[in-house]
Amino acid sequence: MEASVGSDKGIGFAVMLSLLTLVGGAVMLAGPGQLAKAWGFALAMVAAMLAVVFTQLYW
Repeated sequence: MEASVGSDKGIGFAVMLSLLTLVGGAVMLAGPGQLAKAWGFALAMVAAMLAVVFTQLYW
């Protein structure tokens, strides 16, 4: 039996957080110092993890 989904929240969260992951990756590559690069990496990892979690929750 197939369940239907009434909203596209999962896709919206995934797109938004994927864009945030790209921003974090850009900061990691082009950040001015080692601390900024570390925060960029942390942002990319957390945003990617949340993108997967929200996709699984709402899809």
